[in-house]
Amino acid sequence: MPAETNLSLTTPLADLPGVGPRRAEFLAELGVRNLGQLIAYLPTRHEREEAESAISELSAGAVGCARGEISATRVVKRGVTRARFEAVMIDETGRLDLVWFNALYMADRIHPGLRVRVQGKADRRGPGLRMTNPRLEVLDPRREEAASKDSRVRPVYSASERISSRQIEGIISRVLAPALTLIQDHLSPEYRAQRELPELFAAYRAMHAPASESEALAARRRLAYDELLLLQLGVQIKRAQRRERARATALKWTQTIDNKIRKRFPFALTEDQDGVVRDIISDLTRATPTNRLIQGDVGSGKTVVALYAMLMAVASKTQAAIMAPTEILADQHFASITKMLAGSEVRVELLTGAVKPAARALLLERLARGEIDLLVGTHALLTKGVRFSNLSVVIIDEQHRFGVHQRAALRSKGDDAAGADGRVLVPHVLVMTATPIPRTLALTLFGDLDVSTIRRLPPGRKAIATRVVQPAMRAEVYRFVRSRIDRGEQAYVVVPAIEGADDGLWVPGVGAAPRLRSVEETLKDLTESLLPGVRVGVMHGRLRQDERDKVMKQFREQQLDVLLSTTVIEVGVDVPNATVMVIEDAERFGLAQLHQLRGRVGRGSKSSACVLVAGAGAGGEEAQARLEALAKISDGFKLAERDLELRGFGEIMGLKQSGMPPFRVADLSKDLNLLTLASRDAAEMIGQDATLSGPSAKLLHKRLMKAHGQWLGLADVG
Repeated sequence: MPAETNLSLTTPLADLPGVGPRRAEFLAELGVRNLGQLIAYLPTRHEREEAESAISELSAGAVGCARGEISATRVVKRGVTRARFEAVMIDETGRLDLVWFNALYMADRIHPGLRVRVQGKADRRGPGLRMTNPRLEVLDPRREEAASKDSRVRPVYSASERISSRQIEGIISRVLAPALTLIQDHLSPEYRAQRELPELFAAYRAMHAPASESEALAARRRLAYDELLLLQLGVQIKRAQRRERARATALKWTQTIDNKIRKRFPFALTEDQDGVVRDIISDLTRATPTNRLIQGDVGSGKTVVALYAMLMAVASKTQAAIMAPTEILADQHFASITKMLAGSEVRVELLTGAVKPAARALLLERLARGEIDLLVGTHALLTKGVRFSNLSVVIIDEQHRFGVHQRAALRSKGDDAAGADGRVLVPHVLVMTATPIPRTLALTLFGDLDVSTIRRLPPGRKAIATRVVQPAMRAEVYRFVRSRIDRGEQAYVVVPAIEGADDGLWVPGVGAAPRLRSVEETLKDLTESLLPGVRVGVMHGRLRQDERDKVMKQFREQQLDVLLSTTVIEVGVDVPNATVMVIEDAERFGLAQLHQLRGRVGRGSKSSACVLVAGAGAGGEEAQARLEALAKISDGFKLAERDLELRGFGEIMGLKQSGMPPFRVADLSKDLNLLTLASRDAAEMIGQDATLSGPSAKLLHKRLMKAHGQWLGLADVG
């Protein structure tokens, strides 16, 4: 390792050699203020930089690198999708033509007289050579570097208009050697050797100055592993804390209880449902608080499984509650549960914001006296006045729609008094989601939960034919809708906005996106031209609850042919006679949301269809990839993995509200094996030292607390 230095990781940037106040200011705008943050400012990628040559020395069919001056530029437009930007670069030995397709923004960046360096594959173009979509770097003639004689792997940093990637690279290269001496490793040599991980200082050196691609990959693997290990340690400690500090009521289960519960179901459980029930029985019959996630695709029958858990509570003379994110979904649960329990002695009530004050007061009194067995509700269950007599099971549906603190508030509805063993009595918690969660996300954001999965749909559920069409085909789409209505069926039409608006979306290569289609405009189109004479009802978030209830009742009772809505129907709407869904401006919706919306049809025995109306190129390549994925894939679990690939971990549901810091290196769409390793290692560590308080874990514990202590509530660990 390099020699000792007087620098520290907290040394301000302005005090570092070759930085100065001006560049320190530019770096501070990127969140980098001291030496430690500078070394932790890792490149976003690495590029192979070829040795530079004169233009005359470039070879057709080979990747090359050259520098020169832009002598001419032009924009060639042949329709929106065939536009291109062209430039001519010259040096003292010759001319090189450059072309970028669908990149008209280059016209604002490149102009005659500019000094640039380009790298790409050259091809023969008449008597000369051309590079298509080359990598380009604008050079500063005042500080132009000498041409590189050798190829190398170069780091590329996230930069700004005020400081470039190459400038950041230069600053880091001057301080890297002395900074590496300050980096302590929290993993022992033996531990690293078993997992083939480089030492921490070596990983940082190879990220900033790799000798080869393989060295950079090994460095990335070490730093990604560290990020994943720290997170897994946090969730494992959280799980251990919960089991150590809390207790739950161990519920009764016998074959007789099982038989009585199953008689209440209108159908035999599927193999997957039976598997989840076995998990629930194992959990609820123990005094250790359950914290289980039940995930299943749209229509997979999670409510029945949840009811099994709640009826176990009733059989043990305790109470259960299920909380839904919307009144529509709460009403749906209440209706289906009361139907299955008709004629039983189980006392079920509904608590939402729509309950009148006098009825609410009476309901809460009965709840506190233990005169209500099952309570179905919305956020209203979280209010202070809601007191249970003996709550043992809590179900949280569509859990990603509730914040962390809301979920915790419902868990705390147990007995606050600690028992003789010092542990607080809390209810068993089951959280459900119809948005299938990629395995990587389940191990991270929900790493402190046990996970049960219902993969197969119940018998009789038919696949939903899904098609993506252009706006020019809208008339044909609605002729199809009318044909279904003429057969006595019903349809949904979903739009992204209540009122028409330009949301400012700019699509690269296309320009400003079209104005959002609204409820108002679409209602006019449907009633005046597309579906005249058809009975259309309107549903959106600005309607009062009683108005929404009225519209939904009319739609369920087939008094309406079409329900025109925003995404308020995403969950909790179950109308078997509705067989067609049209989603306007479909590119404006996320993949998981589109899949949820599509799940509103196909709920009966009739064939169903979902039509996604989206403009050509609207929303960019990612939006088009989402729509194509939905048209090809019906399995929600496969769609969830595809969604993770397209959007990245940071955008997937639940992450932002969780407070979890983003990963700098790990990529959960690619690092499942590494995550699995880190999860196993973390469980083993916490099994040996539940609070990481041992001498060898001191530094690891410190870094864990810095990374995840606050958002996981681990401030009192160790």
